[in-house]
Amino acid sequence: MHGTTFLPLTTDAAVRLARAEHGEPGRCRVLVLRHRAEEADTAATHCWTALLAGCDTAGRWALGPRLRQLSEATSLYVGTRWWFTDGATYRRRVAQSQRHIEDAIADGDGQEFARAFVGYDHAMASAVVCGVGRHHDTRSATP
Repeated sequence: MHGTTFLPLTTDAAVRLARAEHGEPGRCRVLVLRHRAEEADTAATHCWTALLAGCDTAGRWALGPRLRQLSEATSLYVGTRWWFTDGATYRRRVAQSQRHIEDAIADGDGQEFARAFVGYDHAMASAVVCGVGRHHDTRSATP
């Protein structure tokens, strides 16, 4: 039996990129990205459990900071220049999806939470894959 996962696309992208990354700075960044994705996924599971149980526990509210940390790790991996210029569409999709997740948490709506997470995972994985594929050489640049 498989456990619940909320970020399968993002986690898989980070795992694959970690295998393909040969340079030390890039490998460190993608490992941080993978770690942040795993932390966010675990926090999402705790939040989901709290929503289903109708509980107002700390696990329900810990997800927001984890998602922001994942966005930050993504920005550092793909490059802040790309993230705020060519990747702005991806960044906005991630932010919008995150708002939907946070609204679902505030409303205590487990069904909307699950639906919003599908969009979030797709947006985040797309940002990771597209940012690296086209802008690999600008990762360390700042806006």
